[in-house]
Amino acid sequence: MMIRRRLCLPLLLVTLGVLAPAGGAIAGVVNDRALANENDGRNWAGYGRTFSEQRYSPLGQIDTRSIQRLGLLWSLELESPGNVATAPLEVDGVIYFGVGLSVIHAVDARTGKLLWRYDPQTAKAAGARLRRAWGIRGIAFWNGKVYSGTQDGRLIAIDAKSGAPVWSVMTVGADDVRYITGAPRVFRGKVIIGHGGADFGPVRGYVTAYDAESGRQLWRFHTVPGNPADGFESPAMAMAAKTWTGEWWKFGGGGTVWNAMTYDPEFNRVYLGTGNGAPWNQKLRSPGGGDNLFLSSIVALDADSGEYVWHYQTNPGESWDYNSAMDMVLATLPVEGRPRKVLLHAPKNGFCYVIDRKNGKLISAEKIAKVTWAERIDSATGRPVEISGVRYESGEALIWPGPHGAHNWQPMAYNPGSSLAYIPVRDMPGYYNDQGINPATYTNGRDSRSPIGINIKGGDIPTDAGHSYLLAWDPLHQQEAWRAPTPGLWNGGVLTTAGNLVFQGHAGGKLVAYDARSGHEVWSFELGVGTIAPPITYELDGRQYISILAGWTGGTVLLGSLSAQHGWIGREHPRRLLTFALDGKARLPAAQPPARPTPVDDPGFVIDAAKARRGAALYGKCGICHGMGAVAGGYIPDLRASAVPLSTTAFERIVRGGALLERGMPAFGELSNDDLEDLRHFLRARARESLAQDRPSHRLSSPTDEND
Repeated sequence: MMIRRRLCLPLLLVTLGVLAPAGGAIAGVVNDRALANENDGRNWAGYGRTFSEQRYSPLGQIDTRSIQRLGLLWSLELESPGNVATAPLEVDGVIYFGVGLSVIHAVDARTGKLLWRYDPQTAKAAGARLRRAWGIRGIAFWNGKVYSGTQDGRLIAIDAKSGAPVWSVMTVGADDVRYITGAPRVFRGKVIIGHGGADFGPVRGYVTAYDAESGRQLWRFHTVPGNPADGFESPAMAMAAKTWTGEWWKFGGGGTVWNAMTYDPEFNRVYLGTGNGAPWNQKLRSPGGGDNLFLSSIVALDADSGEYVWHYQTNPGESWDYNSAMDMVLATLPVEGRPRKVLLHAPKNGFCYVIDRKNGKLISAEKIAKVTWAERIDSATGRPVEISGVRYESGEALIWPGPHGAHNWQPMAYNPGSSLAYIPVRDMPGYYNDQGINPATYTNGRDSRSPIGINIKGGDIPTDAGHSYLLAWDPLHQQEAWRAPTPGLWNGGVLTTAGNLVFQGHAGGKLVAYDARSGHEVWSFELGVGTIAPPITYELDGRQYISILAGWTGGTVLLGSLSAQHGWIGREHPRRLLTFALDGKARLPAAQPPARPTPVDDPGFVIDAAKARRGAALYGKCGICHGMGAVAGGYIPDLRASAVPLSTTAFERIVRGGALLERGMPAFGELSNDDLEDLRHFLRARARESLAQDRPSHRLSSPTDEND
């Protein structure tokens, strides 16, 4: 029997952002013991299930033999606008997840019934921060509370039974460009959170630990040093300052912990994965060179005090947006005949690292994708052996991988049974050019035309500019076991199980299961829309379930035609939660087939070429959401196909007046009438160019027609 619910928001009784449950959810006991237990697969209570972040489940009811019986049990259609990329949690029969601007939901895992919904009203609070990110990637659970960050920088604790807020703290400055999209982590009665923002201005990264019950701040660790004249917060910052030159603090420095954090109960440490420099271009922020600690690093802290223990830097003097903010997985490997407690890390730069958790020393590192910026990682020093010219010394460089990374935030998984790590890999180069940027006058402040310190081309990205695959990697021997091509550039986060299975959602619209040892595809299901969210699995009443959020979303849509090739359009295609079990017989509600937006035109509109050129420069404010070259990737409306730019009044009300703020469209109050007119001329020019090129506007026959 199909069990399906649709959220009809006008009919919801919302009080202070909360829909109270009819029967109430059961808030389970989730503590250090539960999150450290690798053998109990009943719940999925942490971002990576347990503290190890392995995204491995010991459940094996669904295996390579029984998977042919796997079917849909129920689905839930979601009407909250925006991002659908969260890794869900499940505790005692309730699924918790966030969509859009951190709108948190609790759903009965057996039936798909909505229990409660909490909306933190982020759009009203975020202001200009709405321009810089896409929503939420994960949440945390501890002692009957759900924890979530918001794009405006709050950390909120929510009662898991009622959906009522318990406490809220602002973790960032009131007037800076920081924001939160990543998942908090909880351990030993603490909840820890970082932030993003280093791509948008002079940001100095940090993480903060709060008391999980009260929200009281316990400690804060900065990831890069501040102005020496102000003194250093710790000996670690004094040490790090010796690796910077010039007046780096005026540029912020960067190093934000916007995604990965891993708690290690065996050493009582928390590992931070730090991000890129602010700006990316080291010539500007640290003109005399230096390693620039702790950019692009794994930093180990004492979990109780937040004091520095050790670090390993993947990219000294980072200059390419090579984040080390990707997941850090804890495992035990038989290195040289004896068990070693290791950390597995596959950051953007294209290498897989195996690091000793005790002291931070490199054990091994090898390339998992096409890499041209470095020859190898020196095993004695742990430092990369860079290729000459990659720092765009001549003013430009084309290297692999590019700033989107060989591996981005979509989490990998590790299966102790197969001894393999499963990594969502992408292959795409990056072009770096800083010609014409004067170090003497450069600033990455709010009015900067290049906050990252390089020139960005604003044109469309073709569909063949990059490709992706799921890589099974043997971290002990640092070699490939198998790979499976995946559609397009963006592939989803990974789940692996004791049933010898690996699950991954695809941009082409499928949830796919692979044999964990051979890589053979053994099962797939059409989701009705592409997805990048990672699936989870859990057990209820002796039955194994698998759940995944599906929806075309977030940074997947930035790259113009490369993102748009799959045919997903945010307002036409669903956002949904799907749950599977053996012998499930439900059917999905009908959804639109993949499509392409058709550009619209006003034949009477006379394009002024000078205005269109100025509008192209202004469009940089829009491209992060509406797509490069004004080719939307599907998450946000394609402005070539929108009637809004045809109307001066409607365009002004939305772009400058904020008429669609509640749908996540920020207001650009600083734009003048002339600016708005220039933008309209640029969009009309792009629409006519697209029509002249006769790009396909027909319905596509299959979600996988254009797989790479």
